[in-house]
Amino acid sequence: MRAKLIVASTLALSLSLTACGRRQPPATTPPAQTGPTDPAAGTGATNDDVGLVELPGSQAAMVAAAGSDTIYFGTDKSDVSADAQATLTAQARWMLANPNVRASVEGHADERGTREYNQALGERRAQAAKLFLMAQGVPEARLLTISWGKERPVANGTDESAWAQNRRAVTVVVR
Repeated sequence: MRAKLIVASTLALSLSLTACGRRQPPATTPPAQTGPTDPAAGTGATNDDVGLVELPGSQAAMVAAAGSDTIYFGTDKSDVSADAQATLTAQARWMLANPNVRASVEGHADERGTREYNQALGERRAQAAKLFLMAQGVPEARLLTISWGKERPVANGTDESAWAQNRRAVTVVVR
């Protein structure tokens, strides 16, 4: 039920942001996504969990095919873990199957540290994810990076649980 609410909220937020004159990146999804599926599954398939049709080349289609749009990092780390490699490999397969799609890889950090330090750490995380996607065959021209540092947390709090959710890189489909 929580997953349904999160997906519905994310879609509603994405729609409301695209209606505004100033373009904002879509909200990210939290951890605990389902496992990877066939990369072609996101092209027009119905999402039975929320009763919505996924558009080919959409964020929802990528998440459905790759299992997640988010990878996580250790404290003060920007190396891509084995779990993150599996997620990025699935994202790369989906991107290769959808050659007209471009993506922005957004790096994030938890609240600890200075704004400058977290900005640089977010950039290293975004670059690490981008380089991994490129190593899987995704052309560099289709990938942008941005660092949000600690400015866009998905979890509020001053404990390890919140910090772990905020140490991430998110692959966001852009048009």
